[in-house]
Amino acid sequence: MKKLLLTVLCCSALSPALAADPIAARQQVFEQYKKTVGAMGKMVKGDTQFSQQEFAKLAAHLDELAQQPWQYFTPGSTKGKTDAKPEIWSRPAEFKAAIDKHKAEVAKLKATAASAQSVSDVKAQFGATQQTCKACHDQFRAD
Repeated sequence: MKKLLLTVLCCSALSPALAADPIAARQQVFEQYKKTVGAMGKMVKGDTQFSQQEFAKLAAHLDELAQQPWQYFTPGSTKGKTDAKPEIWSRPAEFKAAIDKHKAEVAKLKATAASAQSVSDVKAQFGATQQTCKACHDQFRAD
């Protein structure tokens, strides 16, 4: 309980600072993405034992994360240490379409994971979700 309270307090204290720095805020969300997708990928690849319960939990968390970083792509947040390409702001309709496609695939992954019996049940949807990440990175991220 103490750890939970400490975590909530730390997040509350950081919230105003992150809101002031949209680059740091979106990078923080994407770090959580990396950890979550990484754990899911290990299960899909067979590097770790597949657990339907854990995979479903990770998919639900990914669905929550998929709602968050986009608000931090604010005008003027191209200055500083960022891999965001200017196309995010010069082609906003395409960026929004990529976001919407990603959110839809993540929602499908969450639903698939909730009823999965084995790793083979989630493999195709996990791949489809990963493709939306790659497509967005190809267009809107300088790697």
